Amino acid sequence: MLRRTLANQRTFLLSLAAAVIVFILWNVSGLDFILYPFRLFVTYVHEAGHGSAAILTGGHLVSFQIFADGSGVANTIGGTRALVIPAGYLGAALFGAVVFYLTNRLRTPRSIAVVLGLLLMVFSVLFGLSSPTAFAVGMIFGAALIIIGWKFNRAITTVILDVLAIITGLNAVLDVYYLIGNSQIGLGNIPNDAAAFQAEITPVIPAALIALIWVLIAVALLGASVWFAILRPMRRKHLI
Repeated sequence: MLRRTLANQRTFLLSLAAAVIVFILWNVSGLDFILYPFRLFVTYVHEAGHGSAAILTGGHLVSFQIFADGSGVANTIGGTRALVIPAGYLGAALFGAVVFYLTNRLRTPRSIAVVLGLLLMVFSVLFGLSSPTAFAVGMIFGAALIIIGWKFNRAITTVILDVLAIITGLNAVLDVYYLIGNSQIGLGNIPNDAAAFQAEITPVIPAALIALIWVLIAVALLGASVWFAILRPMRRKHLI
């Protein structure tokens, strides 16, 4: 019992440290250069979400691109469009939620880092070769995660994975929230995801309302990961 209590407290403190690091990075303007690679990573996960949804629903991911300004686009064929279109923002939120949950619940961060790094590198080789930026982001983050999982201790690896999960998950929420007031903005002739969903799937529902629904789903995903990974185990400890 004491051992479990100490483990829960350790998990809580490490996740809290990660949250503080993210807060500092987002609120100190001089640290923008550190956030920039993470912004590219969020876009990578976003476009990979579109592609993965296409593949899982019977379609194909032809390629995806990431641009220097942090935007991106995925070229998919087929699949269930009602799932492919929202899978960018919601996929990034799900990625953050799953990584946070697995890191703090299973408590095997070094193995998680290595597996995640390998998956990023394989995905980049299979689908990112057409975009130098996308390929570089996937390979660099993939290699870094493998090295972290291989060389770093458990506590440091946990904090790094939590930072990556929080930034990815919360950026997904903030980005989709931005769509509520900017639902017609896109990349050139390509509408943003909420506008595309309205045009292709639900023409009677405003794009801003679609974006709001996505925000609520993304917040629910992140909230569930925090509850099941951190809060629920601590609550059960006090009830026993």
